[in-house]
Amino acid sequence: MELNRIGDIAAFVAAVDSGSYTRASSSVGLSRSAIGKSITRLEAQLGVRLLNRTTRQLSLTEEGRIMYDRCKQILEDLEEVDATMALRREKPTGTLRLTAPLSLGQRHILSVIDRFLKKWPELRADIVFSDRYVDLIEEGFDIAIRIGEPKDDSRILTRTIATQHMVTCASPEYLSLRGVPVVPEDLSRHDTIFFRSADKRRVWRYQTPEGYYLYDGPGRMDIDSSEAMLSSAIAGFGIIQLPDYLAFQSLECGELTAILTEFKVDPEPVRIIYPSKRHLSPRIRGFVDMIAEDWMANGVPWKRPKN
Repeated sequence: MELNRIGDIAAFVAAVDSGSYTRASSSVGLSRSAIGKSITRLEAQLGVRLLNRTTRQLSLTEEGRIMYDRCKQILEDLEEVDATMALRREKPTGTLRLTAPLSLGQRHILSVIDRFLKKWPELRADIVFSDRYVDLIEEGFDIAIRIGEPKDDSRILTRTIATQHMVTCASPEYLSLRGVPVVPEDLSRHDTIFFRSADKRRVWRYQTPEGYYLYDGPGRMDIDSSEAMLSSAIAGFGIIQLPDYLAFQSLECGELTAILTEFKVDPEPVRIIYPSKRHLSPRIRGFVDMIAEDWMANGVPWKRPKN
């Protein structure tokens, strides 16, 4: 069976919706005879009667009702494809509202936003870089960058664009004075600096032969800024654990030394999330495509080789 004529499907749906061949002919731009031939062709292909015909009205058979529902959906899907393609052809306009974690945003996302705005001069951006949790829907953002596993929320779509590893590190000077921890349990004898946000401290996790080891302090210092933690560690205040996207430059230039590397846990996903609307605006779709294509094709910025 081949339903190879969309025109036949459109004629059938139009006939049912209008109740007659004559009225259907004006809505689809075909003659009354052509409408009739299209429906006869469908019935012959399917081997069933779709319509009961009288001189006054048309009525659906049981098979016709099933066929009508499916054909109606086919035509609606085609209209949606047309609308989606039309949106993609439009230029992004208006204001792109985006939120991301502070350090990741400043170091690695701001440059993508800059390129996106230069590509589309009529677009402007409203950006919030913050380590607090931002409700994408309630606060009216177009896009959010999140780290970690997604929450189950039918209102949003999510796409993984990178991964991050947590790195435990300290300055060479600190390690020469206090020694290098060999196993995670050794951390309790060291000055450790924790990240704290909204009165919640981020626990350090390690994979050991016995299972996960969680270290939660007491710690020498809590700080609500990843950048401040980094500066403190470089200055020799103690040991920190930060994402590799933040620590990699200091590790490469020798300001920091990675420790406990054999106890790494699985990386966390870096995700871009956006509302699950039927039709995405060009500005949302354009930015999602740009950052995904850049990071997935070229590798994440913090792991790319230097030019």
